[in-house]
Amino acid sequence: MKRSLPLLLLSLGMAPAFAADIPGGGISADNLSKHVEVLASDEFEGRAPATPGETKTIAYIVDALKKAGVQPGGEQGGWTQAVPLVRAQVDGPVTATLRAQGRSRTLANGEDLVLQSLSPVSEVALEKAPLVFVGYGVHAPERQWDDYKGVDLKGKVAVVLINDPDYETPQPGAFDGRAVTYYGRWTYKYEELARQGAVGVLIVHETAPAAYGWSTVRASGLSPVFDIPREDAARYHTRVRGWMQRSLAESLFAGAGLDFDAEKRRAQTAAFVPVPLGDATLSAAFKVKRDEVVSHNVIGRIEGAQRPDETVIYSAHWDAYGIGAPDAQGDGIRHGAIDNATGVAAVIELARVFAAGPRPQRTLLFMALTAEEKGLQGATYYAANPLAPLEKTAAVLNIEMLSPDGPNHDIASWGNGRVSLEGDLKRVAEANGRRYSPDPNLEAGFFYRADHFAFARAGVPAITVGAGLDRVEGGIDSGKALRDAYFAKCYHQPCDAWTKAWDATGQAQDVGLLYFLGREIADGAAWPSWREGSEFKAVRERSETERK
Repeated sequence: MKRSLPLLLLSLGMAPAFAADIPGGGISADNLSKHVEVLASDEFEGRAPATPGETKTIAYIVDALKKAGVQPGGEQGGWTQAVPLVRAQVDGPVTATLRAQGRSRTLANGEDLVLQSLSPVSEVALEKAPLVFVGYGVHAPERQWDDYKGVDLKGKVAVVLINDPDYETPQPGAFDGRAVTYYGRWTYKYEELARQGAVGVLIVHETAPAAYGWSTVRASGLSPVFDIPREDAARYHTRVRGWMQRSLAESLFAGAGLDFDAEKRRAQTAAFVPVPLGDATLSAAFKVKRDEVVSHNVIGRIEGAQRPDETVIYSAHWDAYGIGAPDAQGDGIRHGAIDNATGVAAVIELARVFAAGPRPQRTLLFMALTAEEKGLQGATYYAANPLAPLEKTAAVLNIEMLSPDGPNHDIASWGNGRVSLEGDLKRVAEANGRRYSPDPNLEAGFFYRADHFAFARAGVPAITVGAGLDRVEGGIDSGKALRDAYFAKCYHQPCDAWTKAWDATGQAQDVGLLYFLGREIADGAAWPSWREGSEFKAVRERSETERK
């Protein structure tokens, strides 16, 4: 494979210089910061899909890509790809009542629990639906694991734990220890319990295994939810779904003569059998407003000079959570500055520097994807309706949540992807005097929470790249403290906002590494690949002949 310029310089004992090696004057921290400042401003209203905030966001990104000098890469020669979605939101008040042992307790939506529905109904009316604890809700024959054991859940509401059975065990068992698998994700819980026939699902919230606090659950739970249009949507969704506070679960279990922690330990074994929660029932009623909307992916393009039918993708999601309940300062706009205006800014800046330099051998696509926060909908739609063949898409380099706190010694990717791109990123980082850090927080399950996952499921080698933790000023302890504070206070909250204290120099360094990595792939003849043990390897190998 052709050696990149920074690797060549390193072999000659010369320190690479980003401004000299990258066209267009190098990656500009000022440009990155300015894009975030605009996209995260009040004017953009939190960038929720299918709102006036989307219209402004799409217009800004298209204009920025035009100014960057790339060509339209969307449908019919335009800049966008239409993404049809079904939007569902609670319309009016929610009533919820828990009845057990002859007593009724009124539950407050947003406080005790959050309820929503993607089922194709105009209203939800549960009347005294029995509650059943189903452990972690996992059905994984390949791991010899079945939490259901043939239980009939028709007409019942399943109470389920978040994360995997191994998460809190002393030693890894049938799963991956504290590294979350897809079975640990809330999306899987909802999907599987619909397959199992439950009328409802309540996930027990705990901050550590969920990897975020109740404020994040509340913000997302009270927002509209989205799905792709389906003629048989009732097959894919329970009538009602949501989360409950751990304190509510503890009370519910105690009323059934059960100890919550003891039942959780039992659920961590393959011998677990579902258990009814005494005579407890849930009644719930609320109206649902459903409509079909069209959101948009934005795509810029540089056609490859020699192999235009082969593609490398840079991507980031443009959406955030829109406007919600005001915080203590009276701000209700979830600005989404770090998550993920930083990624969009990086894609725009990468488009600019690539357009300023020699054309790559493979085609480059620069994507700003919609509805990531709503279940990776924009990426999933593109993967199902690609504008360039997935069989000849060499790699997806997805960008998420770059740091506003200055430079780091390291750069990281999300999850353990078992993909050659992780080793490539490590090599490029080291060639430029930095380090690659594997995901330091595998228990958060980030591999399944970013747009690259939609491409991975289709077999395309893909990673999400984000900031490391080893700050140049303060080291790992400082970086971890800042990350933990962000997730505790600002993740999906109004305080995820741009400020004048923003230091984008670290972002510029990270984006510089992504330039070198993408340039190497785009100019090379090699195909990144999944390693042994990856669940996506077989999918990719089925199209092997297309890449010969």
